[in-house]
Amino acid sequence: MTNYLKVPGSTSNLGPGFDSIGMAVNRYLYLSFKVSKEWSIQFIEHPDWLPNYKDNLIYIAAMHTSELFQNELPPLDIKMHSEIPLARGLGSSAAAIVAGIEIADVVLSLQLSMKEKAHIASRLEGHPDNTTASLYGGITISMHSEAETDTLVCEASNIELIAMIPETELETKKSRQVLPQNLPFSEAIRGSSVGNLLVAAILQNDWLLAGKMMESDIFHQPYRESLIPDLPRITAFGKTIGVFGTALSGAGPTIISIVPKNSGESYAKLLEEAFPKYRYSVLRPVNHGVAFLDSFPKEILEAISSHPF
Repeated sequence: MTNYLKVPGSTSNLGPGFDSIGMAVNRYLYLSFKVSKEWSIQFIEHPDWLPNYKDNLIYIAAMHTSELFQNELPPLDIKMHSEIPLARGLGSSAAAIVAGIEIADVVLSLQLSMKEKAHIASRLEGHPDNTTASLYGGITISMHSEAETDTLVCEASNIELIAMIPETELETKKSRQVLPQNLPFSEAIRGSSVGNLLVAAILQNDWLLAGKMMESDIFHQPYRESLIPDLPRITAFGKTIGVFGTALSGAGPTIISIVPKNSGESYAKLLEEAFPKYRYSVLRPVNHGVAFLDSFPKEILEAISSHPF
């Protein structure tokens, strides 16, 4: 039996919500999986490319989950298509981890709760922001510890996101290396206050205030500007054209601006005129997380027919 799965990508942090706030967006990882005689993980568009499956995060997460519950996962044939750009701060690794956990849960009939899945995923990823967004959908506000992962989920509405995606990748590990090990107590209080107000503004759907708080972060964005020098310039320009707020998407290098619903294309044109070296994508928040499908969407089936396995 073949199973079909769809996992949303995500943006995270939204400025001061560092390692704790995520938002699911309408870019997806699609995959099919079935029990097989041997392991295989293939990209639908590149059936002749056979990467080492043991390096794939889907495999790593699935095997980790099976071992955690002392089960043996049989070999699987996995075919996938991803709309989520790799190493750009849009949750590609978190989506793969969530997919791997779901695969193990189904194949081994583990019947894991959402909270259990969130904890496994967050331990593998190291933080809960993107993983909980891909799992639950919507906007997720989470606290992760070795013991458990607690998450509040709220719906996202009345906004769109403009993703400014550079050609260069930026690994999260490198982006974390520029962060300080400690903050002075007074700075930590101020940063926490900004984050608290961001959450309150999101819950009240006050995106003008939320945008202001996004741009007031002191936890990580000031330090990452050395790796992403366009951030302050794009932020300043965004204010002149009326976007709600601008921030790094996760660790970067993608930059996001939040704008009113149904206005993304017009704002994207203005930003593209000012900063033409980026690839622009208008994203919508989605209030559903990982889900099983009856089949692949039509466009993926067409890709399979033109690139048969």
